[in-house]
Amino acid sequence: MPLLDHFHPPLAPHRHWESFHVNWAGAIADVLNESLLPEGYFAEEHAQLGPRVEIDVATFEQAQPSARPDSATAILPTRVWAPPAPALVVPAAFPEAFEVLVFESEGGTRLVAAIELVSPGNKDRAGERQAFAIKSASYLCRGISLIVIDIVTSRRANLHNEIMRVLGHEDAFAMPAETVLYGVAYRPIVRDAQEQIEVWPSPLAIGGPLPVLPLALNAELALPIDLETTYTAACQRRRLA
Repeated sequence: MPLLDHFHPPLAPHRHWESFHVNWAGAIADVLNESLLPEGYFAEEHAQLGPRVEIDVATFEQAQPSARPDSATAILPTRVWAPPAPALVVPAAFPEAFEVLVFESEGGTRLVAAIELVSPGNKDRAGERQAFAIKSASYLCRGISLIVIDIVTSRRANLHNEIMRVLGHEDAFAMPAETVLYGVAYRPIVRDAQEQIEVWPSPLAIGGPLPVLPLALNAELALPIDLETTYTAACQRRRLA
């Protein structure tokens, strides 16, 4: 099925991209769990959209001692330690997330791979773009394989290029500036005692096909993630096909 534009008419604003992203992540996780992942691995979809829940200062206020109905003994609430006022308050951006996380369960749950579906918020302002790039680069620096899928047509930033800049490579491994839709697979690996990141970039286009990208679980094992098959399944679930 060709790639649709989920961010402009005729789909938007009547068909919500958030619902599709959640559904596509679920379709990818289903394929991983049902047919691709070997024994000892599992995949879960996760979504985080919008601001985090704010701290309720009132919850830290200590309640007055109370007495049990059947006793005169006072019940003291658990004391909560409060740190001193911070010396600095640094502005920050916490990235939205539509992702599939792959874990190895043998010997304790360990994250080994991630698939990130880019949202408009991830591409919006410089702070959000940098936050997404830092999150992605942190995966790679921890040896966690990564796929980034960007079908957002309402913003023109290229987050692969942002990731390369966070990793200190500036424009040496950047995509052309006009590439705003793409899928990229990354595998951190050590070869001949050299630490490196293998990269499979694939530009996308509205009306065009979607690629198969490799998702590495370790240095020896990589899985074929068929983006078009999972995309078609998600479109059919949402009656877009």
